[in-house]
Amino acid sequence: MAYTKIHAITATVSKAVDYICNPAKTDEGILISSYGCSPETAAYDFKFALSKTSQSDPNKAYHLIQSFLPGEVTYKEAHQIGVELADRLLEGKYSYVVSTHIDKGHVHNHVIFCAADNINHQKYHDCKKTYYNIRSLSDDLCREHELSIITPGEKRGKTYKEWQAGKNGSAWKEQLKSDIDEAIKNAATYEDCIELIRAKGYEIKGADFGEKAYKFISFRPLDRERFVRGSAKSLGTEYTKERIRERIEEKELAKEKKRIPFPARKKPVVKDYSRKKLIDTTEDKFAESPGLKHWADIQNLKIAASSYSQAGSISELEKQIAAKSTLAKTARESLVETEHQLKDLGQVLKYAEQYKANRIYHIRYQKSKDKDRYLRQHETELLLHDGAENMLKRFGIDTKNLDVEKLRSDYNALYSKKQALQKTYKTAEKESADLNRKLDNLNQYLDRTPEQAAVDKKVQKNQNTL
Repeated sequence: MAYTKIHAITATVSKAVDYICNPAKTDEGILISSYGCSPETAAYDFKFALSKTSQSDPNKAYHLIQSFLPGEVTYKEAHQIGVELADRLLEGKYSYVVSTHIDKGHVHNHVIFCAADNINHQKYHDCKKTYYNIRSLSDDLCREHELSIITPGEKRGKTYKEWQAGKNGSAWKEQLKSDIDEAIKNAATYEDCIELIRAKGYEIKGADFGEKAYKFISFRPLDRERFVRGSAKSLGTEYTKERIRERIEEKELAKEKKRIPFPARKKPVVKDYSRKKLIDTTEDKFAESPGLKHWADIQNLKIAASSYSQAGSISELEKQIAAKSTLAKTARESLVETEHQLKDLGQVLKYAEQYKANRIYHIRYQKSKDKDRYLRQHETELLLHDGAENMLKRFGIDTKNLDVEKLRSDYNALYSKKQALQKTYKTAEKESADLNRKLDNLNQYLDRTPEQAAVDKKVQKNQNTL
């Protein structure tokens, strides 16, 4: 992707040409091309062409700059694109000099062409229409050379403008209710439901019950400034914390199946055997030593009993695994989306800071009586400003009302959201692994094969739907 700017030269054409043809900037003159003139005599050639025109405006030449994103194009290819741009724009009518500068880290082309053409002796008309034509030609060349192009409507991640727009209006409340509904559907308990909602990227307060608890539960996406209450007025009667808990209990009550609870121990288990794996007693050493086999059987019994006592039942254990897996999956999906938003917003913030730091040079350039002289003195700052402005506009940012501190605050909020989601995801993954280990222990101890476990689970599901 390349961005362009152009200005008229009303004096010192020779100095401008000397500047762009500096050997230190053009790989000792290798990256210089010309048409209808030579770099050494361009000022005299332009003067001769200008003497043929009857138009009296003071413009002697035009200075066009085409700059590329760092690391996207080689020096040789950039120079080729610059020559092709000059040929397509000037159509063989105007004399020009093209040079490619390689000393600033960001590769860019300079094109200085005579203000008067050599055929009809008419002056080049610099206006918005001709500038948009330059931009269009530059973009076309980038496509042909397989360089990046950002086009309106192109499928990509959410832009900062889209992300910011999501903070306005009421559409986000409908999304919040949809997320709460999904969390209720997948949660076995009220606490699980709250964790699932947090995993979707919401900050929650007032979720507890009790005398000192808040009357209402409140939700806030981390990209918004204010919370919204889970009240009948704000979200509807189905989204109060009391009703959320009731909906989960009603759902679980419909699925509940009578079972004989495992007798509660009078004394707490001193050692958590459920964290261990069953001992494989099929090895030869156990067959050769009855005592070792007896010891292993006791250890396996302790592991199985500990796993069962903590779960309550195999079906309950499977339900817990499903809940934790859903929580981990939800947190992971939210984390990926947040990382994409963070990356996009990071790009916006980088260009916003670059734009703000170099804005003063652009203002002074606009007020300068000799723009080409000022450009030679502050080329880097002006290129950085124009490149940042170009990118911000492509991101949909209004540079007139640019608030860098607000962008930085939004970025920090998204980063905090990412950290919270990472913690939720890692915790849910660990707990899911622990529960799966307990289930594996029980299945192995009871000689339940994976196929039998799948059949039992299907039967259990069918019974719950009756």
